[in-house]
Amino acid sequence: MEDELNVTYITLTGHVEVQKYRYVYFLIMFTVYILIICCNFTIVYLIWIHRNLHEPMYIFIAALLINSVLFSTNIYPKLLIDFLSEKQIISYSACLFQFFLFYSLGSSEFLLLSAMAYDRYVSICKPLQYPTIMRKTTVSIFLGLAWLVPACHISVLVIMSADMKLCNLTLNGIFCNNSIYNLHCVSSRTRSIFGVFAVIVTALFPLLFILFTYTRILIISYRSCKTVRKKAAQTCLPHLLVLISFSCLCAYDVIIVRLGSKFPKTARLIMTLQVIMYHPLFNPIIYGLKMKEISKHLKRLFSQTKVM
Repeated sequence: MEDELNVTYITLTGHVEVQKYRYVYFLIMFTVYILIICCNFTIVYLIWIHRNLHEPMYIFIAALLINSVLFSTNIYPKLLIDFLSEKQIISYSACLFQFFLFYSLGSSEFLLLSAMAYDRYVSICKPLQYPTIMRKTTVSIFLGLAWLVPACHISVLVIMSADMKLCNLTLNGIFCNNSIYNLHCVSSRTRSIFGVFAVIVTALFPLLFILFTYTRILIISYRSCKTVRKKAAQTCLPHLLVLISFSCLCAYDVIIVRLGSKFPKTARLIMTLQVIMYHPLFNPIIYGLKMKEISKHLKRLFSQTKVM
């Protein structure tokens, strides 16, 4: 513990041989971070400049990609600083803020995927009502709720944790996640109950809604003509791949925290890096390759770049 101006510092012990491989870690993670920013914002840029992509589905995709960049920005800059630092430490207040952004933006992804699932359901199952239901106002409300609801829930957990007494100043990880609860002297039953409630509202309910929605789409598509089935496959498959990917990484995060010290340190580091590296790059690749209109504009953009 370093106590300067009444600031409590937490030591991050999840790094493996960081003193020996600091520059290798830094180069790899810096490259990944730049790729995340470039890949995600390239798709967002295409959606922004092309009017035929100004539809609810593509607006939700742009929001999801921006969310991925914000999620990564919460982790990568601090991680890169830690690689080049003698001590891997973070103030408790900064740790709580990182925890807030990590779970708030992570939960937002589930809600954005729910909004996208509903958009596909209306488009495929109720095509005549689509323009009436999915208006700009509806899209704006969905986007606002997707970011606001998780932020409100996670902020309550942060406020509950802020004044709790710390008996441990060593965090078994490379950034602040649910492991911060192991720092407290006593566990709060109220916080645990509210945490379960927050998970149900921001993760479980959206996941069940998505599964229900795509099941309905699958049933209706199966009963419809070939054109409807093709449309469903083209637009729903990328969303399902992203959902599966993100759900697996959420399971990773839970496993890492629950197993704690029982898990080998190197394996835990690799699993943690999977959470922050794989998915933010997976999103733009899937939407860039699998979404027909985005793929078409992407090819045109690269062909123009080659000519120049």
